[in-house]
Amino acid sequence: MGFLIGRYLSRKCRLRLGTLYVKFRYLLLFPLYVGDKYYCPFCGGRFRKMLSCGLDVPVLKEMKVVGAGYRANAICPRCRSTDRERLLYVYLKNKRRIDTNGLKLLHVAPERNLQEALMEYPNIDYVGGDLTLPLGDQQWVISIMIRMDITNIPCRDSVFDGIICSHVLEHVPDDCTAMCELFRVLKPGGWGILQVPISQCLDRTYEDIRIKTAKEREERFGQVDHVRIYGLDYEDRLESAGFHVSVYSYAEEHGESETSRYGLSRNEHVYVCTKPQNEGR
Repeated sequence: MGFLIGRYLSRKCRLRLGTLYVKFRYLLLFPLYVGDKYYCPFCGGRFRKMLSCGLDVPVLKEMKVVGAGYRANAICPRCRSTDRERLLYVYLKNKRRIDTNGLKLLHVAPERNLQEALMEYPNIDYVGGDLTLPLGDQQWVISIMIRMDITNIPCRDSVFDGIICSHVLEHVPDDCTAMCELFRVLKPGGWGILQVPISQCLDRTYEDIRIKTAKEREERFGQVDHVRIYGLDYEDRLESAGFHVSVYSYAEEHGESETSRYGLSRNEHVYVCTKPQNEGR
């Protein structure tokens, strides 16, 4: 019966019902989470615990992959923001990366909570890019989204002041071309935040073009749509595309207590890439 009802509902109705279900479920379970141990910078919620996320895949444990796999207390019970979104948001705010007037920003494969937060900044000229565009009644989102292949970005050279591309490159077979495209569309002096899952014990990135099936990719890379596990040479790969790279640790700057309070991983670092000022001149 549920299948038949769903079949005849419009996409707009299904999306609205899904949103209402999430909100209703949170209200029912709120007593289980209320507390003051964790804080979400997106919705302002305070919780005794957060939700877990990620797949418990053996290879991710063996390779000590940061930013992927099973993570406890990673998802906000209210707004469903992830630990990865919150890390980027607190970094961008604390380092005042998004305070510049007239900031033209490209957000690749946008995360919903981070996208909505950035859209509230009147100084940001926001552009979202993805292979597919959102469905339903999210016209305010569609109006600022472009259909985009990251290996062939449909924008002129040196157009963006900032780029956010989080956990995308591990899905892209030709990541070197993608990195070069991101470098191309960034203005000289501009910055990019380019995040990927990274193994703490691999010196070199592991990839194998012979691995084709979903099952093989999950077994070897930790997820059915991943095509590699990045190693400690990730910084070198970014620099090969032309970027200057600095690696930022929220835990080292703000301490374990505050890192834990936001539900962040102490081991996940922010890869800040800048395009040299004299590039392209």
